[in-house]
Amino acid sequence: METPKVNSIVIVGGGTAGWMAAAALAKVLKGKYPIRLVESDEIGIVGVGEATIPMITLFNRILDLDEDEFMKSTQASFKLGIEFVNWGRLGDRYIHGFGVIGQDNWTVDFHQYWLKQYQAGKAKDLSHYSINTAACLENKFIRAQANMPNSPLSQIAHAFHFDASLYAKFLRGFSEQRGVERIEGKVVEVRTRDSDGHVESVVLQSGQIVEGDLFIDCSGFRALLIEGALKTGYEDWSHWLPCDRALAVPCASVGSEITPYTRATARQAGWQWRIPLQHRVGNGHVYCSKYISDDEAAAVLLSNLDGEPLASPRPIKFLTGKRKQSWNKNVVSIGLASGFLEPLESTSIHLIQMGIAHLLTFFPAAGFAEADRAEYNRVMSQEFEWVRDFIILHYKATERTDSPFWNYCRTMEVPESLALRIRLFGSHGRVYREGNELFTKVSWLQVMHGQRIRPQAYHPLTDLLPEDEIQTYLEEVEQVIAACVEVMPSHAAFIAEHCAAGLR
Repeated sequence: METPKVNSIVIVGGGTAGWMAAAALAKVLKGKYPIRLVESDEIGIVGVGEATIPMITLFNRILDLDEDEFMKSTQASFKLGIEFVNWGRLGDRYIHGFGVIGQDNWTVDFHQYWLKQYQAGKAKDLSHYSINTAACLENKFIRAQANMPNSPLSQIAHAFHFDASLYAKFLRGFSEQRGVERIEGKVVEVRTRDSDGHVESVVLQSGQIVEGDLFIDCSGFRALLIEGALKTGYEDWSHWLPCDRALAVPCASVGSEITPYTRATARQAGWQWRIPLQHRVGNGHVYCSKYISDDEAAAVLLSNLDGEPLASPRPIKFLTGKRKQSWNKNVVSIGLASGFLEPLESTSIHLIQMGIAHLLTFFPAAGFAEADRAEYNRVMSQEFEWVRDFIILHYKATERTDSPFWNYCRTMEVPESLALRIRLFGSHGRVYREGNELFTKVSWLQVMHGQRIRPQAYHPLTDLLPEDEIQTYLEEVEQVIAACVEVMPSHAAFIAEHCAAGLR
């Protein structure tokens, strides 16, 4: 018996979320479902530069994108990690690098052997044992070398920095080539059915009515369908993540180097991002309006740019948290409409990607089964909470006492799920990954260590290996990684050879 299918899909809103959803659905559904996307040229998108994490490469592979062409079209650069400045203490800096650290050959994780020697003053900092981090420090880049399986060069994990508006334009072209219909217009009304409260259509300023069965809300913070029409409700997480505003501005690049990493610099009442693209640098100041005025925040941002600002700072107001249900009735919210976690670890696009992936897993039939919605909401809630805890860690794990903002963050209560991780690491350096959560053990390790959480001891089974063997192994790993980085081209040179955008 054939399952009755939804007859049409309507995406409300363009930008990164809308066009990622359109591109993925067009590719995977192979033209079997009509897809229309409604967006207005009058409404801008958030962001002047986007930073991503390595999961984006999976999205690109699903679309069968040519990576070099994608980068040329979006003025992209490569990203190997994120540098954090002034987070643990003023003057501190460390890199959260993608990929692996060391080699796991024995009973316990590599970092436990490193921890034993580090506590004894016999091992260098973590950055020497990760090819991603070591390459960041030298501004080097090369894609992972699949033909060298026994070399750290095969373990390089990369993501991208790209221009958000160009990315949306690129995905729009991809989507329209595969049958997605774009409808220009501003939504002025959302109509629901009396019988079950499902959304039946959106009305545009022109008077056009766009009907559909499955609606995907990508309308950003406005959340026109999921909240405006369906009153779904919102979980406020601002007591853990108190920043509530941002200013974004692009600036001119200075010099020939393009760093293969994002930089997040902690400020008096928040932090500043730096995202290097081929043609400019994206910048922003995320801050808490309770502790700093908008004018002061703008002054901090503009006084810490690489080059001349190319526009006036764009203000963005937000409330950190998530929708109580990402999927309500026949509306699935994706992107900012489903919630907002500040871009400290570049997870915004990942959460879009997960929203799309889980939608495909639980893709509805015409009846919109409650079990499908419930499980989608459970797994999306879990995705948000995993990311939430990791971001809170950056604020909680600090020794800064130089401002009321940092005093609040340092002393605040945190979710028990995060408190447990901190206690486990503080006892014997234990880190774990829960299920399929986004951040690996290596990610938790780098941030906890980078922000001065110091374990009292190491894993007791580390002592099964003689200390001289541990020391020799650590030195060999460090030497091999250093040799690999030495032969890598500079990041700028790699881009110039393979994927330079040229003048636009």
